Amino acid sequence: MGFSYLTNTPLEEALSEYLKVLDENGMGPLVETVPVREALDRVTAEPVYAHICSPHYHACAMDGIALSASLTFGAGETTPVTLGPEDFIWVDTGDPLPENCDTVVMVEDVVNEGDKVVLYAPSTPWNNVRQIGEDVCAGDMLVPSFTKITPAAMGTMLAVGVLEVPVTRRPKVGIVPTGDEIIPPVSDPGEGEIIEFNSTIFSAMLSRFGAQAVVCPIVGDDPDLITSALKTALDECDAVILCAGSSAGREDYAAQAIAETGSVVCHGIAIKPGKPAILGHSGPKPVLGVPGYPVSGIIVIEQILQPVIARLTGAAPDSPETTLARLSRPIVSTLKYREYVRVCLGYVENEFIATPLNRGAGVVSSFMKADGIMEVPQDTEGFQTGEEISVRLLRLLSEIKRSLVITGSHDPLIDEMAELMRREYRDSFVSSSHVGSMGGIMALKRKAAHACGIHLLDEKTGSYNVTYVKEHFPQGGVVLVECVKRIQGLMVQKGNPKGIKTLADLQGGELKYVNRQKGSGTRILCDYLCGKDGIDKDSIYGYSNEEYTHTAVAAIVGSGSADAGLGILSAAGMYGLDFIPICEEQYDFLIAGSEFGSEKVERMLSTLKSGAFRNRLNELGGYILENPGKVRGDL
Repeated sequence: MGFSYLTNTPLEEALSEYLKVLDENGMGPLVETVPVREALDRVTAEPVYAHICSPHYHACAMDGIALSASLTFGAGETTPVTLGPEDFIWVDTGDPLPENCDTVVMVEDVVNEGDKVVLYAPSTPWNNVRQIGEDVCAGDMLVPSFTKITPAAMGTMLAVGVLEVPVTRRPKVGIVPTGDEIIPPVSDPGEGEIIEFNSTIFSAMLSRFGAQAVVCPIVGDDPDLITSALKTALDECDAVILCAGSSAGREDYAAQAIAETGSVVCHGIAIKPGKPAILGHSGPKPVLGVPGYPVSGIIVIEQILQPVIARLTGAAPDSPETTLARLSRPIVSTLKYREYVRVCLGYVENEFIATPLNRGAGVVSSFMKADGIMEVPQDTEGFQTGEEISVRLLRLLSEIKRSLVITGSHDPLIDEMAELMRREYRDSFVSSSHVGSMGGIMALKRKAAHACGIHLLDEKTGSYNVTYVKEHFPQGGVVLVECVKRIQGLMVQKGNPKGIKTLADLQGGELKYVNRQKGSGTRILCDYLCGKDGIDKDSIYGYSNEEYTHTAVAAIVGSGSADAGLGILSAAGMYGLDFIPICEEQYDFLIAGSEFGSEKVERMLSTLKSGAFRNRLNELGGYILENPGKVRGDL
């Protein structure tokens, strides 16, 4: 037969061209839906959102008595408060908070006097209560696309009502061994017989890559039989490895069979061993011809097929490592125990920054979000900000280095932006935390983040963000990037049963309010509006009840535990709440100058400018997009 033998294409060029051709022919992730209980180590095919809040009811966090906090006001060592049995209810940890109660006093702080109790200290609203949505709020994104599902993620999904999850299906990869001399494994092969063991090696490698191997019967050196076997494998599988026969010998028919069932993209790669490899396809299905020598085959499988499988599964290899990192904030620990603290890691100005996550025993989502675990040894009180600590990694070091670290003001658009970045750039990662606008500025000053979201109102000028940036960065070193205008207003229950129209309506203590934390742009706005309109903040019941995200505020209002909360329209929409617009504000990103121009920041800006981002925010509602991603020139 005539044949076109072997090019000598550089590996990078061959792989790039091969993946391009496969993509053009429609190769992509294979999707199926599985029960969450069976989803360990599977890879998400779509972003997964919480169906319900966790916890989904107000839960008592201590053994003790539940009551209205207002009954304890004024209690002190010299002015104890005595309560009758009609004023409180005994509760255990985990019990639903009884109706008309908004606080729990620990049993250790309760003095019994017959059927009455005496309190020597006041309690505040929602003290020792796990409020609805404390861990996760309905509508929050749990994991983005193409993310491996961990045990913690499984538990979190079930905790928030997600029972099934769309995952990338493990591709079936057919392995077709060929050769007249090849026989199945035996303990006593005859002369000239070669035991076929390559399929065992390749099957194990495929399993590690997240694929399922299907080993086909051995086929002799007959071009028609090989072509027929290849067609059968293609009918049953998502990709095929044709073992042996890839060179240019007298009985090497792999290239001919691949050409007859599809197309050959490249025959011959500039690697040794592994040069005779054939890169082909049949429609969207990859077909790889590998040399018969096992070491050659292993090299080709690692260098060529593994990236292809990654395209089909969205998975990335995992390898536990440890690294040194600098603490972004102090850790205080007891002397009694060795403590394991979950941390997020970011790579900022050539060093790792470790940010401890919520250490609460009921906050399972912190384990899901953790990049690593640091240990606080027994007899150690903790570590100070800036101290170097060792972190055992739960993610690849290379992934963490590629992660864009965003902190500051919360907005669901950050999750949507991260999701779009992950779809466009499979090696892109975003690590975000919500500490409020001022917290984000402080993080940038400490060099603990790459960017932060801010929406800070200058009460004197009515402008947003610029005044604060100039004040905290008088020497520059940061870049302010426009994102969106968004609508802030009062979120109230569906139908607005209390007839709330303005913040002033919340005065008097009859209506319940839920606020954002001090330092957040929304809290600063709320304080400003109260001052401007002469509203007595102390007369608003729950003004000190703080949450860290807009969705958490919406969840509290949606549950009926609060009558109103200031937040953004998109969060109200997630919970079906009515919305009373108050003002339009500017939400921007402040980026460290040292990172501006880096690949991860350029990817972020490209995503902000994309039509996909605009479409996502239009679906959420409450945003006005003028020039997202544009550098603001008013600094």
